[in-house]
Amino acid sequence: MSVTAPPNGVGRWPVVRPWLGTAARLGLAAVWLVAGASKVGDLAASGRAVNAYQVLPYDVATVLGAALPFVELALGVLLLLGLATRLVAGVSAALLVVFVAGIASAWARGLAIDCGCFGSGGQLAEGQAPSYLPEILRDLGFLVLAGFLLVWPRTPASVDGWLSGEPAVEDEDE
Repeated sequence: MSVTAPPNGVGRWPVVRPWLGTAARLGLAAVWLVAGASKVGDLAASGRAVNAYQVLPYDVATVLGAALPFVELALGVLLLLGLATRLVAGVSAALLVVFVAGIASAWARGLAIDCGCFGSGGQLAEGQAPSYLPEILRDLGFLVLAGFLLVWPRTPASVDGWLSGEPAVEDEDE
């Protein structure tokens, strides 16, 4: 058997893409699992972190903040399993857009808060400076991972693939 280039300049993308998708899926799963786990032990602090953005009424912010760690954990578990990957990537993308908008809003309004993305969050102590740009760039990077999975949700070693019975890695002869 000789190794030759695929016809029409297809290259290795069909073979590499599913493995990049697996890395994106598992990476985003890790992000959600760490974010949710870091907040689930103190739901009141998570509520205070959401309230610190001063966008929602206090009661709504605290309920949303208390629910957020469970949403993040659920997204992480579903991505880890590779179940409903496109749907979970869409929800992830929407949530990340909300996070970026919230951080940008806090920055534009001159608030001095910790985003609360991976822990307590809330108002910063006197003299502490917020780090909005790195937080926005980080979340945009996570958004790229979610976008990749929206376009190419099929990955090896996933429940989605097992349920469909179709291989995630394309044969070069197709």
